[in-house]
Amino acid sequence: MAPKDYDAIVLASFGGPEGQEDVIPFLRNVTRGRGIPDERLEEVSHHYRAFGGISPINQQNRELKAAMEAELKRRGVDLPVLWGNRNWAPFIADTLKDAYDAGHRRILAVTTSAYSCYSSCRQYREDLGMALVETGLDGRLEVDKVRQYFDHPGFVEPFVEGLSAGLASVRSALAARGEHDAAVHVMFATHSIPMGDAEAAGPRSGDAADSPPAYEDGAYVAQHLATAQAILDRVPAAADAGWSLVYQSRSGAPHVPWLEPDINDALKDLAAGGGKGVVIVPLGFVSDHMEVVWDLDTEAKETCAELGLAVARVPTPGTHATFVSGLIDLVLERTTENIISERPALTELGPWYDVCRPNCCANRRGEKPTVAALDSTVGVSGLKPE
Repeated sequence: MAPKDYDAIVLASFGGPEGQEDVIPFLRNVTRGRGIPDERLEEVSHHYRAFGGISPINQQNRELKAAMEAELKRRGVDLPVLWGNRNWAPFIADTLKDAYDAGHRRILAVTTSAYSCYSSCRQYREDLGMALVETGLDGRLEVDKVRQYFDHPGFVEPFVEGLSAGLASVRSALAARGEHDAAVHVMFATHSIPMGDAEAAGPRSGDAADSPPAYEDGAYVAQHLATAQAILDRVPAAADAGWSLVYQSRSGAPHVPWLEPDINDALKDLAAGGGKGVVIVPLGFVSDHMEVVWDLDTEAKETCAELGLAVARVPTPGTHATFVSGLIDLVLERTTENIISERPALTELGPWYDVCRPNCCANRRGEKPTVAALDSTVGVSGLKPE
């Protein structure tokens, strides 16, 4: 996409409850349209309840917003950073309305999700598009989005640093147990999604000469595998380590197939095969939110303890200086003022598209207005502001 004169950035994220009384209303928002009763939601709320009903994600986004503001100031870039969530306050629609009322007319969105699939990309684009329609700002406020950044150096390098430290930690723990020659396995963990969504992730090949390639098993899996390899290639200490891509946080009807193996099943298989140590890399996540601190730091580490596996969990990018700088680089790829022309990508799959291709990460629940797409159903993409 050609550079534009953006006048604000919006940090768009998932959102999370900030007290016990917020948990069920939050889960209603997450599952809206699926007819799940409160009794069932209460059954799945235990991980939030265990942390006082507070998800870490909102505070992490406040810290990321502040870090982005500081990096912009350091570079002398005059762009305010706004913040809106899909499922909890501050909601995206309210953020866009406030932005318009403050005089902003052209906004660039940065989402806290690096990969391509319905829930990681298209749903954000739909939420932004629907917010414009619902607030009456369609045609009055323009919203674009930065590219998916799964293989941007700003996202990859913090994991490189973390994996190096994690391998050293686990090998030290094994040596203390007298298992000096024990092999260490690296598990790259990401959110499981339904197989249908995985297969629909990314653009599909068509008949046109310029059609993008199709990806075996979908772009979501392909991007994770490519990024994992890019990390391993940059960690000499991982040269003799086995590795695998595993999944976590499955939800939904049990008869619907989701991506596997589950991390806890994979840990059991590792131990059964004689494995002694594991480094868990939360490759699918930007920050240490609930699905990291519960599914990995609680459940997966409990599984490791039961199996006698030495374990280290690598930090997510969070507010790592390299990650924050990378996000600002992604913004400045798109601006007229302060533009940077370099578009780095550490895998052959990137750099990803600024504007999503037709049918990219198709919504099997029916089409909705979107931003940053060539197939917007109501013309929300590429609007001219007042």
